[in-house]
Amino acid sequence: MTILKWALIFFVISVVAGILGFTGISAASADLARILFYVFLAVFLLLLVLGLTIFRS
Repeated sequence: MTILKWALIFFVISVVAGILGFTGISAASADLARILFYVFLAVFLLLLVLGLTIFRS
């Protein structure tokens, strides 16, 4: 959940920077939020598949 929390923090930073007119900071933090979200999604899906197959007893 820590990765997802950081993705949400960078998304909020991106929105605030966009509202204030800092487009460079907004784009950079949006990219970081997107990357962290995809990392979270990949780890979640990997653990879901492992939980349903290998670790099932």
